[in-house]
Amino acid sequence: MLPPALILIRDVTREAPVTTMIRGLLATTALLLAAACGGDDSPESVGATARATLAMPNGHAVGQVILTQTATGVLISAEVVGLTPGAHGFHIHGVGACSPDFTAAGSHFAPDGKPHGYLAEGGPHAGDLPNLHAGEDGSARAEYFTAAVTLDSGPDHSLFDDDGSAFIVHADPDDYRDVASAGARIACGVIERG
Repeated sequence: MLPPALILIRDVTREAPVTTMIRGLLATTALLLAAACGGDDSPESVGATARATLAMPNGHAVGQVILTQTATGVLISAEVVGLTPGAHGFHIHGVGACSPDFTAAGSHFAPDGKPHGYLAEGGPHAGDLPNLHAGEDGSARAEYFTAAVTLDSGPDHSLFDDDGSAFIVHADPDDYRDVASAGARIACGVIERG
């Protein structure tokens, strides 16, 4: 007689084709049900992209912002030229419009109602991003990651809600406290899919 552990292995081996098929079907069914019921919180559009072409008030293009959806948030990559050297406020605004003037972009994107500013009590809101820093030649390049927004349609923090969203570059640096600290809106770009 074989030891009990070997008998169990031998029995499983005899049943393996049927047992393996049943287990495989059950596992596949469970995965399909979990996916259909929203059992996974990750965005539907991992790898999806969006972009915004930044332009000055005269319509002259000065930069590009590319957004890429990840499993946990959005990677934002910005390249801008024609800025004065130094820091510039850089925010996501709550309306996807830049005309007739940049006030059309509305206030900062804040679907959760949090106040503006990394240093503000209760802040920051979803539209807050770190300042862009332009070199002596007026060019700036930056990469940011934020979990506060998504490119998926539907969630409250989607950049593609009913009225869309836009990027604004400001004349002055954001002090991360006062929403008005960044000054005039000097470049704007509507966020579009693709």
